[in-house]
Amino acid sequence: MAARRTPIGTAGHAFRDVAVANLAAPVLRAVLDDAGLSARDVGDVVLGNCMGPGGDPASVATLAAGLPHTVPGLTVDRQCGSGLAAVTVAAAMVAGGQHDCVLAGGAESASTAPWRFWPPSGDEPPVRYERAPFAPPGTADPEMGLAADLLAERYGVSRQRQDAYAARSHRLAATSDFTRELVPVAGVAVDERPRQDLTPDRLARLRPAFRDGGTVTAGNSCGVSDGAAAVAVVSGRHDLPGLRVLGSATAGVDPALPGLGIVPAVRRVLDDTGLTLGDVDVVEMNEAFAGQVLACCDALSLDPERVCVQGGALGLGHPWGASGAVLLVRLFSQLATAPSGSRGLAAIAVGGGQGVAMLVERT
Repeated sequence: MAARRTPIGTAGHAFRDVAVANLAAPVLRAVLDDAGLSARDVGDVVLGNCMGPGGDPASVATLAAGLPHTVPGLTVDRQCGSGLAAVTVAAAMVAGGQHDCVLAGGAESASTAPWRFWPPSGDEPPVRYERAPFAPPGTADPEMGLAADLLAERYGVSRQRQDAYAARSHRLAATSDFTRELVPVAGVAVDERPRQDLTPDRLARLRPAFRDGGTVTAGNSCGVSDGAAAVAVVSGRHDLPGLRVLGSATAGVDPALPGLGIVPAVRRVLDDTGLTLGDVDVVEMNEAFAGQVLACCDALSLDPERVCVQGGALGLGHPWGASGAVLLVRLFSQLATAPSGSRGLAAIAVGGGQGVAMLVERT
């Protein structure tokens, strides 16, 4: 396996004019080069994407990367879990003998995502919507920020804990060296969002963002972001050093508390592999909201200090369809490039009440 990502840009800033396929293409090419493989070795390209223009962005990115038109592309939409789900699909393709090499990951350009509208009803004009429904009418479908606030309240996660965790994420991301995993795009070579000076005291001044008396603020929430990440998933025939997929799992939870999806997904993949969290050296969870991550850690009896030890999405940003793949790139850097252990866990929650998790091991 090889793994790379773009820098993560804040929506409307660094990559404001870069289409989603043009974020993914240079990462696909870099991963292929890192693995020492040629385009003819690639059997398929699978990319997660949530808000792109349609038309199978994975296929467009494949062609933009200079791969031949004989290489197909598949776009996966499991919302925030799309990038990790795409790698799960690729791993199944390779394990099943369909291909020896599949490039997989995710890409998101919130900056260039097209506007969407509901069809007009009678004489009423079309109505723009920010996201599609995650649940049918009559079922809870809260906005993600409100859902995170309610989850933090249910699990007793204080505002102080959330602000301290968010400040930690920014500090760690700002002081970590991600150079070896980054592919510069459009002249951007570093992550845009991390702020080393964002202290708990400064975060404490911010008002609740999603409900009166709430604890979730703009400061202890992730940023809407642009970025792409990809890995090369190969069969044992290639005998490449990297990470081996030990198992993956997807689980559903109450749509009213979607951020909790990490918990059953992690439990399931641990049960399936016969491992415990004590057997895992590096844990990468998508930090959509500090309160959500802390609630999941509490439910799993996991020390939050073990999570995202080089900073996570609170500091780096959350490019929705790419974020699950970003977690794997982060594991690759910590386990394969500069080893700090042998086993890693990636986990991400999904709007609508789902979670995706994957366990990997250094080969």
